[in-house]
Amino acid sequence: MAPNFGRIPPSFPAFFLLLLVTAATHPSPAAAAGGGHDYSDALRKSILFFEGQRSGKLPPDQRVKWRRDSALRDGASIGHDLTGGYYDAGDNIKFGFPMAFTTTLLSWSIIDFGKNMGSELHNAVKAVKWGTDYLLKVTAVPGTVYVQVGDALSDHNCWERPEDMDTLRTAFKIDRAHPGSDVAGETAAALAAASIVFQSRDPPYSRLLLHRAVEVFEFANNYRGAYSTSLNHVVCPFYCDVNGYQDELLWGAAWLHKASRRREYREYIVRNEVVLHAGDTINEFGWDNKHAGINVLISKEVLMGNADYLKSFRQNADAFICSVLPGISHPQIQYSPGGLIFKAGGSNMQHVTSLSFLLLAYSNYLSHSNKVVPCGGTSASSAQIKRLARRQVDYILGDNPVRISYMVGYGERYPQRIHHRGSSLPSVGAHPAHIGCKEGSRYYLSPNPNPNVLVGAVVGGPNSTDDFPDSRPYFQESEPTTYINAPLVGLLAYFSAHP
Repeated sequence: MAPNFGRIPPSFPAFFLLLLVTAATHPSPAAAAGGGHDYSDALRKSILFFEGQRSGKLPPDQRVKWRRDSALRDGASIGHDLTGGYYDAGDNIKFGFPMAFTTTLLSWSIIDFGKNMGSELHNAVKAVKWGTDYLLKVTAVPGTVYVQVGDALSDHNCWERPEDMDTLRTAFKIDRAHPGSDVAGETAAALAAASIVFQSRDPPYSRLLLHRAVEVFEFANNYRGAYSTSLNHVVCPFYCDVNGYQDELLWGAAWLHKASRRREYREYIVRNEVVLHAGDTINEFGWDNKHAGINVLISKEVLMGNADYLKSFRQNADAFICSVLPGISHPQIQYSPGGLIFKAGGSNMQHVTSLSFLLLAYSNYLSHSNKVVPCGGTSASSAQIKRLARRQVDYILGDNPVRISYMVGYGERYPQRIHHRGSSLPSVGAHPAHIGCKEGSRYYLSPNPNPNVLVGAVVGGPNSTDDFPDSRPYFQESEPTTYINAPLVGLLAYFSAHP
């Protein structure tokens, strides 16, 4: 029987508490001896990864040369151009929910840390635009958002290059009769955040993004519901909305306020703070749950002394920081023996990079306002929070018990057999003949390293005991995703400028 290539996205020992506090405060012996990591190199590679995930017609300046054009007829069956965008992970589906979140976090990385990106800033901006160009296409029809292209079940039953795809490329949408406030709210956030990125670089494009963000948010807010209700058989169990759509409405409003400074969005946030559960799950942040991100984003204005009426968001953000600090017990946040943030479920690195990004962003806001975070009988300074974020980044780059970099192409040792179709199959250049759906199985099951190095890809990472199986079938550990890399871009930018 052919393998199914799909995926479904203890109390802490006192000894390890001491270990983690020490690790968060002091660099590892390897890092100290070797002068630390080359964050600039890692930054360049983390952005390059997105070019390996591109769908559609590739541009002349495409740097990942083993990739070719793919999915050029997406949307043709409905008479609507849906080419472009990103494949979210190691498969060939375009999932709108994680793609929008990826675009939001890439934009936030540039907004907060673009000044630290040096020559890589233009590549980061291009990565955002590849996402927003697609998001503009999927939102071109008022009251409609195309949220997925491709049938996940048929795609996950094959192991084939995106260039060879012969699986169903059905386009799935939400509309007024079948709402999806979660994916629409995130799409509005992505468009609004990106409009800030292009405000001075391309004002007409920025205005288009903001105008569309306003329209999509109105649709999300006026026609409420979770997209996994009407599209359950399509998006579940892959990107099923478990958390509800309320957080995406607040998230979208927060980004629209930041981008437009319109009072209506500030009033929306204040009016809906309790109704939309702003204080729920304070230490969750990712494509499905925006709560910690909402609190950190809005808290910047509070810390700068401009918005006391939003002080509850700062209290929530402080609580988030306290819940993540090593040594403070919280059932939702654990650490591996080697010091990695660990949350239950697959692809743990998505939590590591997203939460670490928030730690760094909030530490900067604290630093600029000369504030600290009160945690019971103690307090956390901006410097302490930054050290914890850096410790997570260093773990990813190789300062871990296995001594392996979880970023492909960075360091001397990195994953060789990642769960990624294009990387694991011979490139079109090396093997021009079509490789059919089941013909790829032998490459999937092969013990050999992937022939194409997907430089910059960060995989799902080790298990709770720091063990890592470098094997394609272990997709929860070996599959890279765009939403692992997006927040890491901001982290690497900052640490490249502050080594």
